[in-house]
Amino acid sequence: MKFRLDQDSLGEVKIPYDAYYGAFTGRAIKQYYVTGNKSHKNLIKSFVMIKRSAALANMKTKSIDTKRGKAIVSACDKILAGKYVDQFVVDMINSGAGTAFNMNSNEVIANVALEILHKKKGQYQFMHPNDHVNMSQSSNDTFPTAMHVAILMNLKETIFAIDILIKSLSKKAKQFSSFKKIGRTHLMDALPVTLGSEFAAYVTSITKARNEVVASQKELQNVALGGTAVGSGANTPKGYRKIVVAELGKISKLSLKPEKDMQYGLQSRFAVANLSGSLRNLALEIGKIANDIRLMASGPIAGLAELGIPTVHAGSSIMPGKVNPSLAECMNMICFNIIGNDTTVSYAVQSGQFELNVMLPVMLKCMLESTDMLKNFLPIFSANLIDGLTANKDKLRKNIENSPVIVTLLTPKIGYQKSAELFEESLKTGKTIRELVVSKKLLSNKEINSLFE
Repeated sequence: MKFRLDQDSLGEVKIPYDAYYGAFTGRAIKQYYVTGNKSHKNLIKSFVMIKRSAALANMKTKSIDTKRGKAIVSACDKILAGKYVDQFVVDMINSGAGTAFNMNSNEVIANVALEILHKKKGQYQFMHPNDHVNMSQSSNDTFPTAMHVAILMNLKETIFAIDILIKSLSKKAKQFSSFKKIGRTHLMDALPVTLGSEFAAYVTSITKARNEVVASQKELQNVALGGTAVGSGANTPKGYRKIVVAELGKISKLSLKPEKDMQYGLQSRFAVANLSGSLRNLALEIGKIANDIRLMASGPIAGLAELGIPTVHAGSSIMPGKVNPSLAECMNMICFNIIGNDTTVSYAVQSGQFELNVMLPVMLKCMLESTDMLKNFLPIFSANLIDGLTANKDKLRKNIENSPVIVTLLTPKIGYQKSAELFEESLKTGKTIRELVVSKKLLSNKEINSLFE
């Protein structure tokens, strides 16, 4: 492999000749081998949009000459079109405040811009990663802004995926609306409900959780860009902040606003914690539904066997014909991961000190991971499990007939004490409540049927 010598403030670093990153990145990739994964596509996209917006704002405020400014914009456009993305090589979890990733972005854009200017990579006297690409910026305001933008971009697809789940659950609520079944409290038989009403309750819970996720976007639309190192806006020209946020909103197609209190914008990650909590609550609701489906589908002989689940693959490598609730199990694991990610975000949010929270990369990694899992898997879970669920009508009906707990419906007519005696007799003799009530001439079959309507 051919190499070139690239230079930063610490000295020379040997860099692969064809690489568009520079010395800072060369040092960083040796230090931050953490997840083994490169940075998320939406983080790359967000940072490049920020650099493009900053170049435009710097040109409008006459802080950078037009030749360099246009070269930066052109370099960013090439990257946003899909070129050079493989040059963003810093691990998703890197240096505090994401300085390593910011510099990876600065160096790649600088070297692409140098080629546009017909110069060689590393000729930073013509286009410098810090002096020109990073002009009017700091890692401390660019990374928090990129966090918000990347999360908002991911959320668009995530909310769409949640809506798919709500639609699938709503269809089942209607389809199962007439199927009566034994309700359960404490995992024990309780009064009858309908299978449809159970699914309607799932729709309500996911809709409420979804609305909280949507509402949490509002705080994320406030961005810290223009605050530079400590929120004071040091080293930015007059009018820069308003222009750069407007340009970023334009290219990202997001409703972005400058955070009113820029020190708060660097110190606090309230907006991220707020969304993380909403995603955790959504995961709790989805996880509960997955648990219920696994229990209702248990069997087919020795379990509840109230629901039939579609077969997506063989359930066992040793037991032929076995069908497992594999998609519900996968959904549970995703929910556990999201809950764990929220715990990580919570610790990271409270770990900021004074004018800056430096735990940004791990927060963003967790947020993008959680939203990625939801947007990727919820459509599969909905189409290949929820849409294919079937009701075992015979089992549902028999459970109601055979459960002594339906004696509760008789208490207004025969009293609590007599109902309790019938319950005990049903358990002891194996006779159903219907059989006992009719044989004792307490109620007719017709009267009993009317109680279940």
